[in-house]
Amino acid sequence: MDFPVITTNLLLFFTLLLLLHYPNSCLSSLILPLKAKLIQSPAVTTPNKLSFHHNVTLTVALAVGSPPQQVTMVLDTGSELSWLNCKKTPTTPSSFAPHLSTSYRPIPCSSPTCTTKTRDFTLPVSCDPNKLCHAILSYADASSVEGNLASDTYRFDNTVTLPGMVFGCMDSGSSSNPEEDAKTTGLIGMNRGSLSLVSQMGSRQFSYCISSTDSSGVLLFGEANIPWLKPLNYTPMIQISTPLPYFDRVAYTVQLEGIRVSGTVLPLPKSIFEPDHTGAGQTMVDSGTQFTFLLGPVYTSLKNEFLRQTKGILRPLGDPNFVFQGAMDLCYRVELTRAVLPQLPSVNLLFRGVEMSVAGEKLLYKVPGLTRGSDSVYCFTFGNSDLLGVEAYVIGHHHQQNMWVEFDLARSRVGLAEVRCDLASQRLGLPP
Repeated sequence: MDFPVITTNLLLFFTLLLLLHYPNSCLSSLILPLKAKLIQSPAVTTPNKLSFHHNVTLTVALAVGSPPQQVTMVLDTGSELSWLNCKKTPTTPSSFAPHLSTSYRPIPCSSPTCTTKTRDFTLPVSCDPNKLCHAILSYADASSVEGNLASDTYRFDNTVTLPGMVFGCMDSGSSSNPEEDAKTTGLIGMNRGSLSLVSQMGSRQFSYCISSTDSSGVLLFGEANIPWLKPLNYTPMIQISTPLPYFDRVAYTVQLEGIRVSGTVLPLPKSIFEPDHTGAGQTMVDSGTQFTFLLGPVYTSLKNEFLRQTKGILRPLGDPNFVFQGAMDLCYRVELTRAVLPQLPSVNLLFRGVEMSVAGEKLLYKVPGLTRGSDSVYCFTFGNSDLLGVEAYVIGHHHQQNMWVEFDLARSRVGLAEVRCDLASQRLGLPP
């Protein structure tokens, strides 16, 4: 799910380690001697390596079509349908040319894929004049794309081939960040919906580890049998079968139960973190969002407590009209000459059975290119989702850095463990 993001010059490079398998495959381990290994099973294809990088999004390079066309796609656990720009324009210079692919197949309106597998789309699909399945996808940052559903072959690193993958071949849209979006060809949907990449692959488990530095991290599909990986703590995924207007049934939803700042737990009832009768208030783990957003009353409580504990340590910006990314209004002035931030109180997100600690540099984000006198401007990396018009708590990828995050669909749970992701990548023998 794409929330407002900004363009930076920071490029964090990662490595994607993929194990592609099918629903009935039996997998006990992906990596034994800390490198990708061929799992000898007729239902499992060869593990392969891809590179993906992190600017304000996570992106992966792959090839689509026959002959293969190289594309770059945003990796988004908050979205279902993968899509590609299929019309080259000044704002979408990177595009996929379906007429050049002999394996490209448009999906008709009468297809079961169109009639039944699109039920979790935010907007219902329609039939275009050519009787093809037509979709409009909209995102929380007010961007949207529009086009027809189709299928084609995905190729990962020229070694793994996935024929008949369904995606959107988009020929129009609007962007809230054209400069950034121009760098990619589309998006890979990774949520639990019928047409996400995860579902189409039949993968029942995947993990990622996002580095905070210019070095490799890991994204792994399949079971992570890694001896040196710390035991993960798990929190159950929350599922509501009844359709509710504000509840995303195919998101990776967990239960936030409280927030602690240093040793102080915010004085809020647990009920404030639970979805209400409309579904508003769910907590989603989302790789397509950069920062973390909280509903208004919780954000205000956190903001006030963080201000109280940093009084005399940080200097507030003091500009009530400055709201970073439209939702982050707690910003500070830090001397340009200061190389390291002062010691700050940690913020712990308390989930059912798991804590996520946000500390040190993950608490403040330096606004690129913005100064006030002799000071840089840093903003608190939690925002107010009410200001975005979003009725949910969203855990963005900035706060998932240096954590092994596992999505276990088979057991309906999310696992977390703190780990140095650059060192994890090295120990797995992946390139820097």
